[in-house]
Amino acid sequence: MKDVYIDRRAEGTIINLAKGFPVVAITGPRQSGKTTFARHVFDDRPYVSLEDLDNREFAENDPRGFLDRYGAGAVFDEVQRVPQLFSWLQGIVDADNRMGRFILTGSQQFGFMEGITQSLAGRIGELRLLPFCLPELRDAGHDTSDADQVIYKGFYPAVHVREVGVEQWYNAYIATYLERDVRSMVTVQNLSTFQTYLRLVAGRCGQILNLSSLGASAGISHNTAKAWLSVLQASFIVFLVQPFHRNYNKRLIRSPKLYFCDTGLASRLLGINSPDQMALHPLKGAIFENFVISETLKRRHNEARSPGCFFWRDSVGHEVDMIFEDGGQVFPVEVKSGKTVAADFFDALRMWKKMSGVEGGALVYGGNEEYDREGFRVLPWGKAYDIAQLPGGKS
Repeated sequence: MKDVYIDRRAEGTIINLAKGFPVVAITGPRQSGKTTFARHVFDDRPYVSLEDLDNREFAENDPRGFLDRYGAGAVFDEVQRVPQLFSWLQGIVDADNRMGRFILTGSQQFGFMEGITQSLAGRIGELRLLPFCLPELRDAGHDTSDADQVIYKGFYPAVHVREVGVEQWYNAYIATYLERDVRSMVTVQNLSTFQTYLRLVAGRCGQILNLSSLGASAGISHNTAKAWLSVLQASFIVFLVQPFHRNYNKRLIRSPKLYFCDTGLASRLLGINSPDQMALHPLKGAIFENFVISETLKRRHNEARSPGCFFWRDSVGHEVDMIFEDGGQVFPVEVKSGKTVAADFFDALRMWKKMSGVEGGALVYGGNEEYDREGFRVLPWGKAYDIAQLPGGKS
């Protein structure tokens, strides 16, 4: 049965990219909707999956003959499976520079980005498509009224458009895609050790990355912990937010913070089995922060913009959860999961204002009201996607 299509906010962006580049790349996690999206937007051209063994063998053994079949253009899915196609595509688009001719998708950054850098630099526009954002689900008529339910369920299309249990789908995703992809890129001699490592990574979402501690807890070396994390990044499972570079007091934390691209996957790895468990979980605040930051980055990616997002923390624990920097403007954002705004929710923003001299900022919380307080914008959790467009956060 064909999945129901939900309109994506990135549709206008990908159409514009296809007007300005001969090749367009759609990257993102497995099962984030890349194939459905590409086939919907570019339904006028043939679709070719390079996961299919026959197609892959043809492309590997006779790349010229393979591409000759699609001279008018095509959608090539999971193109990193046949790396030699990148150099052949270079020759084709250099000889005939029609815009938007080839649409490529890929879910592993290692091979995909290497092929782009080496062969297609300057010829390709890139869009990163993460799982659904909250406004996409809301516009499609899905119930998005309860924060714990939304964050627990996550945003992968399958859990919203198919009749499948959340726990069952994520279990299958971890086994079928996550573990398989990791083993295809690095040597994992003991699968149970890697599974333990994944759970430990989930337990550190929203925290400063400490690879030595992570490796020791998993019973692996620092280098192995680093290599496995690189694969999780390359597979769009986790991402790192770097510390803000401007040094106001000479005692900055210089390590990045770790987040998951999807809170549903993080919740499953943490063993959270229901929204009620989410509400009471000791990592509820960190997962809520993860949700807010991932929503803001989805908007940036949907508009093909650089993330421009940092955090700030000094050595004594003063911290601002998000710092946006665009065109020299700096905009701080604090995140609190509580449903009622308390006076101390603004402590970090007050401290930042006093220290930096920068006016403005926003507080995102677990409630539903929107208003101004103390010169800061108070935003409900349901508007997390719009944070980067606030005055000071907009490019």
